[in-house]
Parts: sequence; structure tokens; C-alpha cells
Amino acid sequence: MSPSGRPQLLSLMFLLGMGMASERINCPSRCSCQYLEVNCTGQQLQEFPVAIPLDTRQLILAANNISYLPAVGLSFLADLVYLDCRKNLLGDDLDFTFIGVAKLVYLDLSFNNLTQVTFSTFSHLLSLVVLKISDNPNLVAIEKDAFTNNTWLRHLDVSRTGLTFLDTSTVRDLPNLRFLGLSDNLWHCNCSFLDFITWMTESNVHFPDADHITCYTPEGLRALKMPAAEAQLHFNCLTRLYKQDYVFLCLIGFCIFFAGTVAAWLAGICTVIYEFHTSKGGEEEEEEEEDT
Repeated sequence: MSPSGRPQLLSLMFLLGMGMASERINCPSRCSCQYLEVNCTGQQLQEFPVAIPLDTRQLILAANNISYLPAVGLSFLADLVYLDCRKNLLGDDLDFTFIGVAKLVYLDLSFNNLTQVTFSTFSHLLSLVVLKISDNPNLVAIEKDAFTNNTWLRHLDVSRTGLTFLDTSTVRDLPNLRFLGLSDNLWHCNCSFLDFITWMTESNVHFPDADHITCYTPEGLRALKMPAAEAQLHFNCLTRLYKQDYVFLCLIGFCIFFAGTVAAWLAGICTVIYEFHTSKGGEEEEEEEEDT
């Protein structure tokens, strides 16, 4: 190497060394950092890590003990597109947590303690394509408009949760949905759930592990797969009358009978009054003729 090129090489090595040192300094404690990626998997973290590089695109926090995601801390990561928080202790209220990461495409919240999903939980994630909220046994409610703004959602997994019901409009109105995990939930297959089951059988969405999408209640339909449950519910809900139906029919019959009785009584009274006035008028005419 020529003497003139040696200073340039030393300068380049110095800059590279400074870049690597800077990368190590900016990487959160007990995490590993690569280009645009921060990986903190299995580090027994109790809290959301600090000092995450602001240009991070992929953040992996899997298998820790994090119970809270700070909305402000996440909002600094405006370019984040991939967030993996599976196997943590996240639960209760996540509303407005993701308001500052609108570019997020992939979000994994499986194996946590989520209890509900409302409109405000994911409404700001307009670019979301993959959402995994499976294996949350305390998740018992998803509002029917929870995914209204997530029109790019293609992959949704709600398997192995505490869900017993899901409104049809919640998923039917997602134009790009292609994959929907529903297995091993506590589905309550009553007449209100028939519309959802019918949508399942007619849609083009793929349902993985379909053999484990079964009814949990009522007892008569337990362990019944959805196609069989649909046929049974069609019979029970569309051709069979329940107690409230008989009560309604009895009330209608009584009202018709009562109305008919009143109408007949009124007609009888009118007839008697008419005949009375008619006969009285005839008698008055006869008396007038006799007087003349």
C-alpha cells in the first residue's frame, strides 16, 4: 500500500470503530442490536427497555416479564414496523398504547394476559397486516368495531382465548383478511352465533386447525364442529319455537280474541239501540195516524 493511501485507510478504520462503539452504546442493556433491529428475547426484563435507537424498525421483546408498554416510549420509535411482545405479562388496558407507531405492520401479543380489545386498542395501526393475540386465556371480549381501521389486516389469530362470541361484522368487513385463527375457544353456539358460523362456511378465509374450532356450549352441541353446528342451529333456530315464542303467540291470540269479543259486544249494543229507535219511531207513527 502506498504511503498516501495509508492515512485514508486509518481514517476509515477509525470511523468504523466509532460506528460500532456508537452502536454498542445505543443498544439497551441486556439486548443485542443489529442494523435497525433490537432483540431482547428471554432477558427477564421487568420493564420496557430504555435507550432504544430511534431508527429501530424491528423490536423483539419476547419471553420477558414486561407488564406495561409505555405509549410515550413507543412513540419515539416512529419507524417501527415489527413488534414482538409474545410471552410477557401484558394485560388489562392497552387503549391508545400504539398511537405513536402508525407504521407498524406486524404485532405479536400472544401468550399474555389481555382481557379485551376495543376500538381504541389498534385503531391507530392503519398499516397493520399481521396481528397475533392468541393464547390469552383472559381475553373474553372483542368489540365488533375493534378492527374497523385495520383494513390492511391479512392475518388475525385469536385462538386459545376466553372468547365465547365474535360478532360477524368484526371480521366480515375486513377486505384483505385471508387467515383467521379461531381454534380451541369456548364458543357458545346459540342462535346469535348462527350468522357467524354461516359466514365461516361461505367465506374465502382460511381457518387453520379447523378440526379444533368447535362448540363449547350448550351441552347438546359440545365438541361439534362448525359445519355440523350450523345445520343443527338452522333446525333449532329457524324451525323450532321456544318458550318465548309460545308466550308471544298466546298473547297475540288473546288480544285477537279480546278484540273480537269487544267488537261483537259493541255490534250487539248498536243493533239493540237501532232496533229500539226503529220500534219507537214506528209506534209514534201509529199514534199519529190514530189521532188523525
